[in-house]
Amino acid sequence: MLKVDGLCTEYPNDRGEIVRAAQDVSFTVAEGQLFTLLGPSGCGKTTTLRSIAGLERPRAGEISVNGQLVYSSSTGVFVAPNRRGFGMVFQSYAIWPHMTVFENAAFPLQVGDSGSIQRAGSATRTRLTRGDIRERVMRVLTAVHLDALTDREATRLSGGQQQRLALARALVMEPALLLLDEPLSNLDAKLREQMRFELKRLQRELKITTVYVTHDQSEALALSRQIAVMHEGRILQIGSPRDIYERPANQFVADFVGNTNFIDGYVVSAGPAGAGHYRCLRTEIGEVRVTSEHDLRPDERVAISIRPEDVELSETRPAGDNVWEGRVDQKVFLGEAIDFQVRVGPRTLLSRRHPTLRTKIGDAIFVQLNPDKCVVLRAA
Repeated sequence: MLKVDGLCTEYPNDRGEIVRAAQDVSFTVAEGQLFTLLGPSGCGKTTTLRSIAGLERPRAGEISVNGQLVYSSSTGVFVAPNRRGFGMVFQSYAIWPHMTVFENAAFPLQVGDSGSIQRAGSATRTRLTRGDIRERVMRVLTAVHLDALTDREATRLSGGQQQRLALARALVMEPALLLLDEPLSNLDAKLREQMRFELKRLQRELKITTVYVTHDQSEALALSRQIAVMHEGRILQIGSPRDIYERPANQFVADFVGNTNFIDGYVVSAGPAGAGHYRCLRTEIGEVRVTSEHDLRPDERVAISIRPEDVELSETRPAGDNVWEGRVDQKVFLGEAIDFQVRVGPRTLLSRRHPTLRTKIGDAIFVQLNPDKCVVLRAA
């Protein structure tokens, strides 16, 4: 289990100003889970990962793995990166071009004290025989489906194969923790999607505790057990992929993770929070009936977030609440779906529907918002 508590990291920029890259970052990763740090460039996610690895020395906080401190500002503990026993894969795979697949994977077991390994925080080293090394290497190469390519030169591997070899090299040390810093960013879109499935399979089969850094929301949603959304050095929300997507904590999370529609408004009628308790909001497209997990006050300014797939469209007026007549402004055919832009009063709403809906641009269409799918957020 990884525990990060109150991590603060800062450094001077080119102008001598202090940049606070991570501010009071705290989270726990259960054993065997994949935890993702998600956010835009410069939000502090890579700095946090490098602090866990020991490549950055934070100003404050504590980091422990399986109950053992590797960093503590209060007690002065700082375990060197090479003694933490963590595996790490960066954006650049750094494959040795003059080595074969087998030699690349075996390299971490052969460097240093000639075929010995050291556990995190341990003063002793474990000696490995040539047979031990071969057994370990073949086990991880089989796991990443490279066991048939042991003698192939690294320069003759495809991008996806190089990525899997970089993973094998990290896994061969049997690390207590695997740290992945945007490892799929150099792959093309189709290969990146394939490697998501491969990574998820590997992580689940090997049950290795993993921290994954990415700015790609689709990657985070597809791979993670838990996601921490970061912005300006702080964690804004931690939750499962479904919670993050369906119940964002604020407008930044809703906007960053996937596409959404924002509708500004004011509370007309308030009431108790929770499912089954409906409130009325006055918005720019009219009165909207919603449920909310927040206690709302009359006249409080809020924003409704609703995902494109939850904006229902119909050529005939449907029954129920939250129905308006709009007009198709634009539409884009995506193969498996069509994205509609529908003008409702002063607002344009994005809706993703099945291609069987063939309403033409300029034609009238009815829009319906499910009250239970409307997420009410405090106005930014």
